[in-house]
Amino acid sequence: MNNENYKDIPEEELNIFSLDDDSVKEDLVKAFTGEEKEPEEVQAAVEEKAEAPAEAKAEKKAEAKAEKKAEPAPAKAVKAVKPGKKASESKAVTSGKKEGEPVGRIISVSDLKVEILLDKEVGNKDILVCECGGKEYRFEVTEMEGSIAITVPFDSVIGLRRGIDVFRIGGGLCVPYNDEIVGKIFNTYGQPLDDSKVESDAVRNVYDGNLAMDEIRIDADIMWTGIKVLDFLSPLRKGFKMGLLGGAGVGKTVLIKELIHNVYTNLNSNSVFIGCGERSREGRELYNEMVEGNLMDKITMVFGQMGENAMARSRSVTSGLTMAEYLRDEKNQDVLLFIDNIYRYVQANSEISAESGHLPIDNGYSTTMLSEISDVEERINSTENGAITSFQAIFIPADDLNDAAVHAVQQHLDGQVVLDRKVAEKGLYPAVNVFRTTSRLLDPEFVGERHARLAQEAVRYLSRYEELEEIVALIGIDELSLEDQSIFYRSRKLRNYFSQPMFVAEDFTGIPGQFVAIEDILNDVEDILTGVYDKKDESRFMYIGKARGYV
Repeated sequence: MNNENYKDIPEEELNIFSLDDDSVKEDLVKAFTGEEKEPEEVQAAVEEKAEAPAEAKAEKKAEAKAEKKAEPAPAKAVKAVKPGKKASESKAVTSGKKEGEPVGRIISVSDLKVEILLDKEVGNKDILVCECGGKEYRFEVTEMEGSIAITVPFDSVIGLRRGIDVFRIGGGLCVPYNDEIVGKIFNTYGQPLDDSKVESDAVRNVYDGNLAMDEIRIDADIMWTGIKVLDFLSPLRKGFKMGLLGGAGVGKTVLIKELIHNVYTNLNSNSVFIGCGERSREGRELYNEMVEGNLMDKITMVFGQMGENAMARSRSVTSGLTMAEYLRDEKNQDVLLFIDNIYRYVQANSEISAESGHLPIDNGYSTTMLSEISDVEERINSTENGAITSFQAIFIPADDLNDAAVHAVQQHLDGQVVLDRKVAEKGLYPAVNVFRTTSRLLDPEFVGERHARLAQEAVRYLSRYEELEEIVALIGIDELSLEDQSIFYRSRKLRNYFSQPMFVAEDFTGIPGQFVAIEDILNDVEDILTGVYDKKDESRFMYIGKARGYV
């Protein structure tokens, strides 16, 4: 195969293909650089070019012209540069524009990987752009292999061909960083999806949000959600990272919607909702509910939907997080950040890693999974200006809590709420598994001696109830001791009490939603455990707010 095989083919006839064959890649390097070298010498030549100083290259080029040799000057060395600015520097940047000269040409195209042969310097996380058939295609640089840049396309690559000139856009991947983000819904790349416009030019690189150790505050106030089982067994404070774990169809998204509603209406806090890899139908439903509830003026929404490619799904998290940082750092607000679903973020990164040719680890996850999760989680914190408190829905594949990705996320959480299919099958929502639901705030030092004591006693009752349930199924309730009978009946009342009518489900259940104060929760739990309601039927405790004055 010689250079003329490529130089004689017009661009419009070049087809999509992948460089799986190293010999093909070597021929393309020779074709686009004009070097006549044997295949085994190509890699050595690329390394030699990368190491040669600029003066030597200029001298060789001058000599080549003077002597009129056929061999052209070596290509410029390619080196990676660090992206963006640090968080301590200017937080608002000017939106980048396409540079006038191309930086290279496309030599390979696949669904999640576009390889570009470079003749100018580019850096990791730089944004490259080209036009083909009247359509603009954008890519983010993820790796450098000599003079070839490995990039990930923003969207579908259908219609894209090799041989097209590629240009660089300054500033990297940026999203709006101004007051106009509130009340709007965006895609991953900061473009409004609701026919609105962002007039301000203030934007920020999505990778610039790392906090220094002395900027993080850890003594923020407790935040009550009004959801009984969460406030009682898994309380949280501003700046916490709480996980919502559960398989498909156990109520994660409904619980997130209820949290958004309660925190809005009772705490008057702004929120950012990130839909990462979830159904577009659910996103539309959430948007409609926010509009109907007159809550859109308090929320910013960012969606990288299930039907989009892995790049859109992955970067939706960092884009939404950047907007939450604006509300915290520039507007001095306490922000609620909802991520639905952080597991889809891991999946999207795994797809990109696999397409790049990296060997996966357990269950197909990328080798950089831990660092990718850390990059996101370490940006969710409280500062002197405000706090970002996050609720992260975590899909559990095959209901396996020992999954590697689930464990990697759990390492960063301050607490977790586990939704259990067995509880949901009993018709109890939110379907919380009280034994796996935890919070490091559930300590007398933080919530008081009474709250901690009642929580411990409630879990003891419910644990004993599970043991008694099997015994009762075999020999009947009458064979139990009086103490065990009391524990059995009171635990059933307590289990039913932790169900709750939700505001966001009113149209489906016909039951008005309830916000329950923590003091009412403690009083009700204490009354149930001490036998105040021993003569009341357990069905009276299903889907109510506070028990006092109702039961």
